[in-house]
Amino acid sequence: MTKTLIICLIALTLHGFAQTQLFIPDTLVGPNYTLSMHKDSVQFFPSGNISHTYAFNANQYLGPTLIFNKGTSINITVNNQIDDTTTVHWHGIHLPSKWDGGPHTSISPGNTWNPQFTVMDNAATYWYHPHLHMKTAEQAIKGAAGLIIVRDPLEAALTLPRKYGIDDFPLVVQCQQYDVNNQAMPLGMQDSTVLVNGARANNGYSVFGNFPAQLVRMRILNASGERAFNFGFSGNMSFYQIASDGGLLDAPYSTTRVRLGPGERAEIILNLTGMNGQSFYLMSYASELSMGIQGGPTMPMPGGPPMDSPLNGIDFNIMQINVVPQTVNPVTNIPSVLTTNNPYSTGSANITRTIRFTADSAMVMDGPFYFNDSTFNMMRMDYEIPLGNIEIWKLVNETMVAHPFHIHDVQFFVIDRNGSPPTPEERGRKDVVLIPPGDSLMFITKFEDFADTIVPFMYHCHILMHEDDGMMGQFIVKPNPTSTSEIMLNNSIINIYPNPAKNSLTVSINGNDSFTPFEIKVYDLIGKLIYSETAGKSRTVINSSNWNSGLYSIIIKQGKNSIHKKTIIE
Repeated sequence: MTKTLIICLIALTLHGFAQTQLFIPDTLVGPNYTLSMHKDSVQFFPSGNISHTYAFNANQYLGPTLIFNKGTSINITVNNQIDDTTTVHWHGIHLPSKWDGGPHTSISPGNTWNPQFTVMDNAATYWYHPHLHMKTAEQAIKGAAGLIIVRDPLEAALTLPRKYGIDDFPLVVQCQQYDVNNQAMPLGMQDSTVLVNGARANNGYSVFGNFPAQLVRMRILNASGERAFNFGFSGNMSFYQIASDGGLLDAPYSTTRVRLGPGERAEIILNLTGMNGQSFYLMSYASELSMGIQGGPTMPMPGGPPMDSPLNGIDFNIMQINVVPQTVNPVTNIPSVLTTNNPYSTGSANITRTIRFTADSAMVMDGPFYFNDSTFNMMRMDYEIPLGNIEIWKLVNETMVAHPFHIHDVQFFVIDRNGSPPTPEERGRKDVVLIPPGDSLMFITKFEDFADTIVPFMYHCHILMHEDDGMMGQFIVKPNPTSTSEIMLNNSIINIYPNPAKNSLTVSINGNDSFTPFEIKVYDLIGKLIYSETAGKSRTVINSSNWNSGLYSIIIKQGKNSIHKKTIIE
């Protein structure tokens, strides 16, 4: 948020009602990115103290939107300038655990962190935020967060709105609780201050966006510490959901609501053709949420309810949308087909794991909450998952509170919710799912590409105070036992062994009546070519003794055809 925006906000407040135009975060385009997390402040309230915030780069609150391109090797420098230890987690991004930004990869005050990885994700809306154990809520709700937009050739070939800030609008929606000194509170169970891209949007404040009279795209992130939103528009205007957390849905889904728990994202399309001059509201229809979902009707409890925000169980406006004239070359038609999602077959699963959401008693509303009756322990590994495993995870909520479950490393496909197939909005790639009280859900995923026996990935509730209280677990993806990788190319059998390897790696080819030379190229995780040879014989031994430990990509080309294989160097 710029200082000019804050000054305008204060000036308007003096007249009794502050109306702020939607702030559009700046973008950073790679392959090199620099993010500096620093302390700042914002005068969120018309009187009293300033609110102390965290932000990235030139912002006073939140950070720039990072634009990633699939297949690009990127280099990020994170500077910690907040006088406290932190991390930065790339939420939803598939990358090695050492670059994931979980609690084990902390950044001390005054230090930098330099993750480097190749973007492997589908086009979608992701985000970044701190993930230091017991301080995630404190740092994230102060503003240390931002969006990530991944672009890929498949999405680029579709006729969709994608002019950032013109017909493609980022929306970071939060609901916060502030104390009497106007400071953000990590617990937040009486949250009543709504922010849209860092500007106050209720209780005498209003955020408005000017959207052109054509198809417009909204990338909505629920970045709240605990509140779920049941997004819709005034007058029950219909819209199309086109993407969930990790990518496009198969086809646009016509609806009037999209429910997002903390950490969840959705991309929607509004058709504003012919509506020039009209205004309406983005709303949360919280009265339609079930009891037990934070933001829904308050559950009566002996001694007074702990979740008694005045916004609970009511419908309220979030942002005013004013329809303005069309832009040049507007998008006016939505594609009928977007992509093809192919969930893994349940019959191919190696294992089914059950994770129960539990508490000390059935009446607990404010935690602590657990997975399988255990609180998080940095020194305990909850699961060791073989590289390449296809797994079904069954989530069972035995508490009185809804929990948004998030897993690092992978995107997954929902296969069952309470015994029924997923509804259309949950048939795409996901990394967060909201599990209401008493519900169960099963998803299927594959743990591929990255193995590390030291640095784990996390899974946790994305209600930040629950996560900080210990509703979190961790797993490592371990390399498969030494093996031979056998694949076919031009009717020849290619063997790559051993895998994992140490000092040498052998590539052999046989099965053809006449031998044809083949090209071998090996790339590291950031896409750097580290080995290249045209092999004139059927067996080639590669000296890997000087290579760093990690995952490598091998491309073997023979004639016009090629194959791609991953191998691990220990």
